[in-house]
Amino acid sequence: MVLSSQLRPGTAITYEGQNFKVLAADYHPGQGKMGGVTHVRLLNLDTGTQWETSLRADVKLEELPLEKKPMEFLYSDETTGYFMEPGTCEQAEVPLALIGERKKLLSPEMQVSVEFLGERPVNVEFPIFLELAVSDTAPPSHSGGTDNTLKVAALENGLKVMVPQFIKTGDAIRVDTNSLKYMDRVKK
Repeated sequence: MVLSSQLRPGTAITYEGQNFKVLAADYHPGQGKMGGVTHVRLLNLDTGTQWETSLRADVKLEELPLEKKPMEFLYSDETTGYFMEPGTCEQAEVPLALIGERKKLLSPEMQVSVEFLGERPVNVEFPIFLELAVSDTAPPSHSGGTDNTLKVAALENGLKVMVPQFIKTGDAIRVDTNSLKYMDRVKK
């Protein structure tokens, strides 16, 4: 059992009969007779949906053991992603609903960590950022002043992100895998 005031990102818990992974936890101590509160953002390990709520600091939650395995992405169909553990060649099927929008980042032979709750895969952890090539974007615009406008760029995997005006087709950029946003241009 773990108190809600002790929750940290990455912890798996059972709350109200459902399994969740803590994505963010922010504890606010109370003053006087007011008890503390923990604001949490949770990922439902069964449906892949996110939920934000506040918990009293003294709420006891059951902590779940998650096991991470390094795996290689093989392929996907409309509903499922297929992964293989390189050492044993064991395969795991992960519903794409659990991966969410980040499924667009998957490419064959990509190395990721798959989290298991018992024998069931429940989450795919991506690297913090990925380097991807820009396959199509408007020509670069070099304005004389400080121009903070962005333009749309299609990446090699089909993902579309907003990039600064100086990015051109063929450039390699870094994309944050959590927010699916442009971080910076890769230096050659």
